[in-house]
Amino acid sequence: MEKFKNSAMLIIGWFFVGVGILGLFLPFLQGILFIMIGLAILSTRSEQIRRLMKRLEDRYPRHHQRVVVWREKIRKWFKMDP
Repeated sequence: MEKFKNSAMLIIGWFFVGVGILGLFLPFLQGILFIMIGLAILSTRSEQIRRLMKRLEDRYPRHHQRVVVWREKIRKWFKMDP
C-alpha cells in the first residue's frame, strides 16, 4: 500500500508541475501556483526536490513560505508524518 501511495503522490505532483508549465503560456491558468503545489507534493517524496526547494528558499523566501503552507495542508489531507 505504501508503494502505491508513493507512486500516486509522484504522479499527482508531476501532473501539477505539468499543468503549471502549461499555465505559464496560457492566460487563464495560474502557472506559478500549480508549479508551487506540484513542488510541495514532490518535496514530500523526493530528496532532489527538497534540495531544489532549499535553494529556492534562500533565493525567494516569500514564495517558499507559500510552498511550506501547501506542504502542511497536503500532509494533513493524506495524514503523513512530518
